[in-house]
Amino acid sequence: MKKEKIAVAYSGGLDTSVIVKWLQEKYDADVITVTGDLGQQKELVGVAEKAYKTGAKKVYIQDLKKEFVEEYIFPALKAGALYEHIYPMATALGRPLLAKALVEVARREKCTAVAHGCTGKGNDQVRFEVTVMALAPELKVLAPLRTWEFKSREDEIAYCEKHGIPVSATKKNPYSIDENIWGTAIECGILEDPMVEPPQDAYQRTVSPEDAPDKATYVTIEFKEGVPVGLNGKKMDSVSIIEKLNEIAGANGVGRMDLVENRLVGIKSREVYEAPAAVTLHFAHRELERLTLDKEVFHYKVKLADDYATIIYNGLWFSPLKQALDGFINVTQKNVTGLVKVRMYKGNLTVGGRTSPYSLYDTKLATYTVEDTFDHSASEGFIKIYGLGLKTFYRVNGSKGRKAVKLLRRKK
Repeated sequence: MKKEKIAVAYSGGLDTSVIVKWLQEKYDADVITVTGDLGQQKELVGVAEKAYKTGAKKVYIQDLKKEFVEEYIFPALKAGALYEHIYPMATALGRPLLAKALVEVARREKCTAVAHGCTGKGNDQVRFEVTVMALAPELKVLAPLRTWEFKSREDEIAYCEKHGIPVSATKKNPYSIDENIWGTAIECGILEDPMVEPPQDAYQRTVSPEDAPDKATYVTIEFKEGVPVGLNGKKMDSVSIIEKLNEIAGANGVGRMDLVENRLVGIKSREVYEAPAAVTLHFAHRELERLTLDKEVFHYKVKLADDYATIIYNGLWFSPLKQALDGFINVTQKNVTGLVKVRMYKGNLTVGGRTSPYSLYDTKLATYTVEDTFDHSASEGFIKIYGLGLKTFYRVNGSKGRKAVKLLRRKK
């Protein structure tokens, strides 16, 4: 009888390290690990050796950084997608690409199933499985963390010690860390108490704002059609821009987030994030849009950004709705070209300047000097027409109308 093959999305962390050995014991299967390089650093050190030592029959490590940045991160950046108005979704953006890579290897190796290391109460299980359903509905998906006997991370650590599986997590340092080029997510351990301030050892890529330089750092970011193409007057490739900004912004304490967020599965979770480049680029991109987008487009896009972020967060990257929204977003970005100078100081970002060949800012219309060309006399007629509806309402309803408005306010 031919042995079953299972492809595992493998990070080399605690959960996936346990999964490789557990699947071998549970299913007597050949396990193939698939690791995507999305710009994480610590996780990739010795990952192939660790996978083989754990029992993997074959190991795939794929450099996906360029695809991740240009096909996943930049579309989200152009959309202004920040979940619950703040989180740039480094983890959520990486999952559909990792699931896609997993499917491709599973098909190549003629696997009958794929497996992931997501918990039964997290968002990632949905992101992985929905993506597999979309791209390879014939594949069986296994989620060991939803069914196995381990009740805690301490149990998993003990299992690793028993089987000689090398892992970085310890009982004294139980953080669960997920990292890629767009950001780092840190959870578990003491961080599960929302009243406890994150210890400094939880942070991986940013200095404390108190320890950041006492002098402001300026960075000029060049955009072309909503996409960053250069830093400080130098053209750079997409991956290098993010790597450099992570370095500069991280050294200035930029990008730390401590959130209680609403998970897809209906619970709230406390998450600590670091995303120096992501926070900086979203800030700069939004400021350039303020300069170049028509008022109605800008306001409507702000509303749409929230929906777009929710689509990503909820694992629907390959959905028809997301693809349709991309059409609108790409049209809005045609004139989002120019420079934004960003001032970084002890964790804060402010604008040092912005310019664009498509700027809709007209100095002669905005100025209060003698160069003012705005037709002030036109305002009287505009206000009369603009306020005519309200004027008519209160003329007809009088004090009764005002009382109705006050009553509505009280009910709210």
